[in-house]
Amino acid sequence: MSRRTLFGLGLGGAAAGLLTACAGASTTGASSGALSFLSTQFIPIEERQKFTAILKNRVTSPAVAFNSVEAGTFATTVTSQVKAGRVSVSLLGGLHGDLAPHTDRLLDVDDLLGELSDAHFSRQLVDVAKYGGATAKYVPWMQASYVLAVHKKALQWLPGGVDVHNLTYDQFLSWMTAAKKGAGKPVFGLPAGPDGLYHRFFQGYLLPSFTGGQVVPFRSPDAVEAWKYMKELWAVSTPASTNYAYMQEPLSSGEVLVAWDHVARLLDAPAKKPDEWLMVPAPRGPKGLGYMLIVAGLGILKKSPRQKEAQDVIKALCTPAAQKDVLRENGFFPTVGGDLPSGLPAAVAMEADAVSRQQSAKDAIASLPPVGVGTLDGRISQVFKDCFTLICLQNKPVQSSLDQQANKLNALLKQVKAPCWAPDDTTAGQTCQVA
Repeated sequence: MSRRTLFGLGLGGAAAGLLTACAGASTTGASSGALSFLSTQFIPIEERQKFTAILKNRVTSPAVAFNSVEAGTFATTVTSQVKAGRVSVSLLGGLHGDLAPHTDRLLDVDDLLGELSDAHFSRQLVDVAKYGGATAKYVPWMQASYVLAVHKKALQWLPGGVDVHNLTYDQFLSWMTAAKKGAGKPVFGLPAGPDGLYHRFFQGYLLPSFTGGQVVPFRSPDAVEAWKYMKELWAVSTPASTNYAYMQEPLSSGEVLVAWDHVARLLDAPAKKPDEWLMVPAPRGPKGLGYMLIVAGLGILKKSPRQKEAQDVIKALCTPAAQKDVLRENGFFPTVGGDLPSGLPAAVAMEADAVSRQQSAKDAIASLPPVGVGTLDGRISQVFKDCFTLICLQNKPVQSSLDQQANKLNALLKQVKAPCWAPDDTTAGQTCQVA
């Protein structure tokens, strides 16, 4: 399997590919003279520690102070430094949406991409990095997605004739219902705790699969059906999901047998006993197989004090060896071209297969996290979380709940004047709104 086969996007101008990591830089903390690298990635302590070790091995010069922060802190830090004319951050690492509000502040990196021609970045990824303009604003850094982890014990309740690698949402519900009955308790879990990524399930999987969009059809009749389905699925899900941040922990302990989460947050469970596990694509709905693409980039501020050194760090991070390290350690897939490395850990190889199946599905619907919303990202995602709380936890009427939250979502999008993002149609200069 080649990286290009696995991560070719084919999404047109607005979409991007899965998340990977190009590698790391030597995280020397705040040591004097270190180049400042501000990132929204590798915030969980284990991911950060592993990345730090890779940085020390792969970036020999300059010394790099790696600081991973939440998206809101990232946005305010960049904005405040630029406006004050006192830029100390030399290198930015963030998701496509994290970097979007700062495109006017970022250097064009076409020349740097030319120097990295041996990396063979896919044309789609480079086009995405242009944000609809003529030049790329970041170097593609990392790709990832979300899949289902399945303990083989759960297969005993899979309905006859159903392919676990080719599920519909109705089949998945029937399976989890039968599993709850057979096991005497729910076996499915979502990362629905305060620090979990369950909002990405609604944004990139449930709603696109049922409605074909994320924002515009937010309160449509198709969206109502999607949330009615979610109520049924929640009824056969473990209530403890509201405490889970990373599904690899309840999977490892046996609290759940089937879980959906980010690929980097599923690895620990199958790593020890890979023969007991499967990684499979998300189900498909009436509109297709909705799934979320996450792409991260490395950018340099125009007013950065150490632009040349930042470019050197990017070059070191985007070598096959560095990206291979991140793939092995944190499960983020490479952006550089060529074959995937041989001898991958079994859990990583399983994830690669699931991601490939998901992305290459004929009816795949690729979605992005919110783009261009800056510091309001958390509040916009909270709207989707609140739908879950109202409809699934508080049993409020679906349509009125969606209408209420749609008004909040529209107000937030008007505030930032953000165009729509995939899978909704994007029109430059036109603010995205719920229909």
